[in-house]
Amino acid sequence: MAEKLIIFDTTLRDGEQSPGASMTREEKLRIARQLERLKVDVIEAGFAASSQGDFEAVKAIADTIKDSTVCSLSRANDRDISRAAEALAGAKSSRIHTFIATSPLHMEKKLRMTPDQVFEQAVQSVRFARNLVGDIEFSPEDGYRSDMDFLCRILEAVIKEGATTINVPDTVGYAIPELYGEFIKTLRTRIPNSDKAIWSVHCHNDLGMAVANSLAGIKIGGARQIECTINGLGERAGNCALEEVVMAIKTRSDYFGLTVGVDTQQILAASRMVSQTTGFVVQPNKAVVGANAFAHASGIHQDGVLKARDTYEIMRAQDVGWSANKIVLGKLSGRNAFKQRLADLGVELESEGEINSAFAKFKELADRKSEIFDEDILALVSEENLSHEKDTFNFVSLSQRSETGERPHASIVFNVNGLEVHSDSDGNGPVDASLKAIEKHVKSGAEMVLYSVNAISGSTESQGEVTVRLQNSGRIVNGVGSDPDIVVASAKAYLSALNKLRSQSDRVMAQG
Repeated sequence: MAEKLIIFDTTLRDGEQSPGASMTREEKLRIARQLERLKVDVIEAGFAASSQGDFEAVKAIADTIKDSTVCSLSRANDRDISRAAEALAGAKSSRIHTFIATSPLHMEKKLRMTPDQVFEQAVQSVRFARNLVGDIEFSPEDGYRSDMDFLCRILEAVIKEGATTINVPDTVGYAIPELYGEFIKTLRTRIPNSDKAIWSVHCHNDLGMAVANSLAGIKIGGARQIECTINGLGERAGNCALEEVVMAIKTRSDYFGLTVGVDTQQILAASRMVSQTTGFVVQPNKAVVGANAFAHASGIHQDGVLKARDTYEIMRAQDVGWSANKIVLGKLSGRNAFKQRLADLGVELESEGEINSAFAKFKELADRKSEIFDEDILALVSEENLSHEKDTFNFVSLSQRSETGERPHASIVFNVNGLEVHSDSDGNGPVDASLKAIEKHVKSGAEMVLYSVNAISGSTESQGEVTVRLQNSGRIVNGVGSDPDIVVASAKAYLSALNKLRSQSDRVMAQG
């Protein structure tokens, strides 16, 4: 019988370290529920000691999730570990993931500690954590660039102290597949008690090899846990992509000889939820979840697929959640049909009130748009989930005038702490005028570092999904808005970003 590969999802922790991808407690909890439906084995819910907001998010996820192990990251010190244990107290299954840097460069320049000091702190931290939680993961940060002899010494010691999982991160994405696989294999061969722990790989994508390195760590190195994120989300070039490694293991089971417990039909729903929540758009040619992943433009390819699917497709679109029937509902559809479609898409709303609110928005959209696609419903529900009464700024209405030879003008109405505000401005275009009208009143002083438009579905009637990234005083946030009117979507995205800029608290960011 094939061995099981453990899927450790760190979208909510390492993925959140992408500039602007910081999520609220409610957003994290919603994604965690989808990860549970996806049946990932471990959900790294956050870094509980980094901020009160992250502590509350980890605690909420730990109190809610029942079918996956909930994990919190912590630095190798008693305060962080205690805080993690406190946040995880309500979890049915919990894990503390503690780390300390072990490469010569990191120890000298970042930690300013000697190897002996790092060794002692690592051992003491695992010993302390083991008395609070039974499942302990230890990571030597920048492990791949660490001295082999020192790494063997420290990993043998933490396993002896009770670490149940040993993760060897390629923190800066420096590894090459064959070399990384051999590196893991050497560690497991040289460390006498290596069989007492599960070995894990955590690879970054700086050279575009995170997935390949992770799979080499499994096949060559003998690791049995992969750490990954939805859509490969993560700082710099991102992390190993969950959807890619899972489908590689399943599609090439003849080679890897491993099984995964993931419900692959939930992959697309997870991908869309993470994309719409963070504002990081999935590129069309992205493997597995990109819009073109199962599209065939070549006449020869189309002919082959029509005759026999496996001539050009190595996996079925339906297996990862793509629907063969794109158009699902229209303006005559009732509430029960809408509710059933939400269930089919893997979406769970908290209450009847939320369902009624989402249905009202659906009917409003259906009056403006003749064909409603799955993507439209997911965007609508995402906006419903991301809107909070406590937000400082909320969109009300907008009018704009633009014609050749005249300078565009926009007038916007939005709520500020419940009070209606009217503002107007000229601009280089209708979008520019609308955003300037908002800024004219708000005076945030934020710099826009990204403006991106994505068509949710493929027609001129499509809703536009706009991402706005703002930067102010060293903080970076993404705001997302969707609407059939791209100018309105832009205004919603800008207000969303301003809300996040107002509410974002300072966080301690961890490398891994």
